[in-house]
Amino acid sequence: MANTTGLIVTELAGSVGLILAVLVEVGALLGNGALLVVVLRTPGLQDALYLVHLCVVDLLAAASIMPLGLLAAPPPGLGRVRLGPAPCRAARFLSAALLPACTLGVAALGLVRYRLIAHPLRPGGRPAPGLVLTAVWTAAGLLGALSLLGPPPAPPPAPARCSVLVGGLGPFRPLWALLAFALPAFLLLGAYGSIFLVARRAALRPPLPVRGARLRSDSLDSRLSFLPTLRPRLPGGKAALAPALAVGQFAACWLPYGCACLAPAARVAEAEAAVTWVAYSAFAAHPFLYGLLQRPVRLALGRFTRRALPRVPKAWHPRAVLQRLKRPPEGPTLGPSEAPLQARELAGGPNLSLPETT
Repeated sequence: MANTTGLIVTELAGSVGLILAVLVEVGALLGNGALLVVVLRTPGLQDALYLVHLCVVDLLAAASIMPLGLLAAPPPGLGRVRLGPAPCRAARFLSAALLPACTLGVAALGLVRYRLIAHPLRPGGRPAPGLVLTAVWTAAGLLGALSLLGPPPAPPPAPARCSVLVGGLGPFRPLWALLAFALPAFLLLGAYGSIFLVARRAALRPPLPVRGARLRSDSLDSRLSFLPTLRPRLPGGKAALAPALAVGQFAACWLPYGCACLAPAARVAEAEAAVTWVAYSAFAAHPFLYGLLQRPVRLALGRFTRRALPRVPKAWHPRAVLQRLKRPPEGPTLGPSEAPLQARELAGGPNLSLPETT
């Protein structure tokens, strides 16, 4: 009985994990595809090339390593596809190259946003986006090549372990984790920490006096009318939202994967699927975190959505419906002399008006 219950629980957990993995896959494809279209059709975005790069990397991951994780990996994967030695090495290389390309691309986007916010009037000191992205892909290619130096995969009768966590990098796993996760994490923390400090310093700065403004009276009533409110307020609280979301999402998705790379392979094999899909969820979170938090992207997305959806007649807009409901009922209007007469007739009282003259 206990074995049957344990088997049912295991199957249920595998089914729930598979459903969540499919949702992450669909979210990554749809979210990054929509964000890519919006960014390409929105002129004036200063970090557009970095956003396009991030969307392309996420789409490549969603089209290659995530389907392999569904079809060839143990639960929550289906595990029905047996990869040979050559496809297994290719899967290792893709994982070892695309994951650093994603994390380094996110760090580069954070550094660019810091330069745009802290030094908006000095565009000459910024490195060219092509040079930065070339360095990112060079580092990703070198880190992917480390997976080819690991131990060869097992023959097809044995369970295929084609991930980076279990047997993919061999002795190079700590070096790969340091360059793929620790370095981008420090860069991202420094960039968004500096953005928060700049925004908080701007929030604490008093407003400049306006030229030609009328001087206020120096009376006691005038002083009391300009006292600050007694409600406590943390300066720069709104400015901390975007850095906290970016750093928190990076830590939540990539920190377990980076720590698993430093653990022994035998222990990692038990939690391989869960740690891998937590990291893959970053591909689905990037469009919402780095796209929808930008006001130009939100406005462009709303504009494209209104163009795509069928237009609703103005009479059925919510504001027009509310105005129609608040409007008094239309009926025959009574004159000032007819209203009291009709009221007396309805009440059944005598008519005290003068008789009509003939």
